[in-house]
Amino acid sequence: MPAPRLLFTVTTDLNYDQRMQRICASLAAAGYDVLLVGREWARSLPLTPQPYAQHRLRCRFQRGKLFYLEFNLRLLLYVLGQHAAAWCAIDLDTALPVWLRARLGGQPFVYDAHELFTEVPEVVARPAVQRLWRRVEQFIVPRAQLAYTVGPALGQIFEARYGRPFAVIRNISRLAEEELPPAPAAAPPTGYILYQGALNAGRGLEQLLDAMPQVAGRLVICGEGDLSEPLRRQAARLGLLESGQVEFRGFVLPQELREVTRHASLGLNLLENTGLSYYYSLANKFFDYLHAGIPQVVVDFPEYRALNDQYAVAELVPDLQPTTLATALNRLLRDEPARYQHLAENCRRARPELSWQREEQRLLALYATLVGPPNSVSA
Repeated sequence: MPAPRLLFTVTTDLNYDQRMQRICASLAAAGYDVLLVGREWARSLPLTPQPYAQHRLRCRFQRGKLFYLEFNLRLLLYVLGQHAAAWCAIDLDTALPVWLRARLGGQPFVYDAHELFTEVPEVVARPAVQRLWRRVEQFIVPRAQLAYTVGPALGQIFEARYGRPFAVIRNISRLAEEELPPAPAAAPPTGYILYQGALNAGRGLEQLLDAMPQVAGRLVICGEGDLSEPLRRQAARLGLLESGQVEFRGFVLPQELREVTRHASLGLNLLENTGLSYYYSLANKFFDYLHAGIPQVVVDFPEYRALNDQYAVAELVPDLQPTTLATALNRLLRDEPARYQHLAENCRRARPELSWQREEQRLLALYATLVGPPNSVSA
């Protein structure tokens, strides 16, 4: 009897979407037939091998309204030719064609909210666009047979809005089996400060660059986004590129990024309060830094404060003023080595409790309830 097929859709480049790589790999390892559909950029690298099927849609338009329209039309045409036991849309920007295909086939529709899409800065800044996406959300969320998101706070917001349960599958990396060396007595002088993630508005990156001339350390930035060129120009204007204090590495594949993170001294997780999605976020980089055993400087938002109250692995900052950031970074890098060692030791204690190996058990239970275990239901 064939295994149930699960089809997932995103607008991201599949090579860099670590959450979907974890989700799809776990379901495939459990025995499900998994297909992940995403987006191909003009500069996309060939797909990296994965234990599940992958397909990318290439669009003529790269951003804005025309991109979303084109991508959704291409996605609809593609899924109409596919079959599945359940159809899962990741965020609102792929939800309508996936819901329609599920409805036409009489199969369950699943909504996986990686963020509160109607409250991301790019949407909040444009009221007409926000109203449109809120209508999409109001249509989609009540029609999902299964819904889940990345953190408890976002789950509570969705439940309050729509009066329906939202499961939580946190965006935690898979814990590697190797043990970490003992926590260093101070920040390693050969390390660097690491930012990993999108270079978009609301990430505190402009303030970070302004802080760097006062910081006793080097910054490595991994990622690209809407602010890629403005940030490079800002760094050049401040003399940070010429001095080598800031390095832009562009997109880095997940396996390579883990190695980059392992050699860092500090991680950064900075967000501005420009919308509820950021304010209640729980980013995977928080756990990536923790697994690597490195302390991090994190904005004092509810999810991060709750975790830090329990595990004490980060230095929380109340705002993103350059002086605030410089003080927090220098405290760990230079001024208080005992504080650095304490946080690094706590990272090592927390690692076994915060891992994808635990999260995936909840994920598998959700899909087994929805479509049955792989060996018992035909797609």
